[in-house]
Amino acid sequence: MIGMTALADPSSGALWATSLRRWNTVCWALFGAMAVGLVATAPPGGSAYQALGLLACVVLCYAALDRFPGNPVVRPHVYLSVLVLALGGLAYLGSSYAALFMVTLPHYWMFGRTPRGSMVFLALATGSTLTGALVRQGWSAEFFGETVVSTLIVVAVGVLIGLWAHSVVEQSSERARLIEELERTQAQLSEAHQRQGAADERERIARDIHDTLAQGFASIIVLAEAARAGMAGDPARSAQQLRSIESTARENLAEARELVGSARQPGPGRVATGSVARTLRRTLDRFAEDTGLTVVADLADPECDQQTRIALLRCTQESLANVRKHARASTVGVVLARRPYGVELEVTDDGTGFVVEESRGFGLDGMRKRLAELGGRLTVTSSVGDGTRILAVVPLTGEVEA
Repeated sequence: MIGMTALADPSSGALWATSLRRWNTVCWALFGAMAVGLVATAPPGGSAYQALGLLACVVLCYAALDRFPGNPVVRPHVYLSVLVLALGGLAYLGSSYAALFMVTLPHYWMFGRTPRGSMVFLALATGSTLTGALVRQGWSAEFFGETVVSTLIVVAVGVLIGLWAHSVVEQSSERARLIEELERTQAQLSEAHQRQGAADERERIARDIHDTLAQGFASIIVLAEAARAGMAGDPARSAQQLRSIESTARENLAEARELVGSARQPGPGRVATGSVARTLRRTLDRFAEDTGLTVVADLADPECDQQTRIALLRCTQESLANVRKHARASTVGVVLARRPYGVELEVTDDGTGFVVEESRGFGLDGMRKRLAELGGRLTVTSSVGDGTRILAVVPLTGEVEA
């Protein structure tokens, strides 16, 4: 039934309930006007009381269904059945059956539950009306010219209006369902974006910790071990290593504060200010001083944005940390160059090398992800006994690698 279907849908239920209340008000007024008309225009005899009795049955059933929709006696189909019989009786009595037919025409669609059920009860009402009129009038021109034609016209109009209303309600319900699904999907997407954003931020912080604090702590450990070992034989060297430990610890403290600040306000981390070549030169000088390795550097000074400078610095730091921990090299080469396709950073060593496919370290993977975020790439070339070559390529602003 249209009314029940609409009321079952929260989005259209309020509108439909308002429409039903308005129609009920109109319907009660029409029922009252019909009763007055029956009394005023009824011919002498008992037919007026019979017509009023039939109208009263319809009104009582409608009132019970309207006021107590959950009652177990007067159900929607019971009311429609009473209406069908009352229309036939009024048509037989020659009273205002046409007025009752038109007043109650929407009820077939309101209480018929389904379009098919509404059409069945409407067909029964039409047949009952025509049968009552036929018994009263007989097969006559008046019966065909007035009763049959006018009844069929009213029924046809009612069918068209009912089907149209049913279509509108179905479309409204479908639209409401789609809107609800869209809102639910948007909420799920928003939640997924929040989870992904949190995961990305955790990964960024973990990568920054690995590239800064972890490398600094590793350097402090190596320097502390060397200083303790050479304290008796080479006090000057040990003192220099202790100063390096102090400097590294201060840098780690600054990095830790920067990471805490970036966690409160997400960003790319510490801004690499000034020349990228000077920044890398300081890093290489510190590395050579701490390790005693020979560092050969050829550093151009391309203009880079802060994210590119940070990526180049982190890649250099990670590459040098791997040399310190794994390579057992004597010489490290670093080349920073401006190419037509962007900036290229190459770090090589003459160490023991490794099998690239078997590497599971966090550092290389972190470098790849950091460069990928800028549209760049990382190439690692190495084999056991032949050293290692790290090549990082970052396209500059407006340049994207093919």
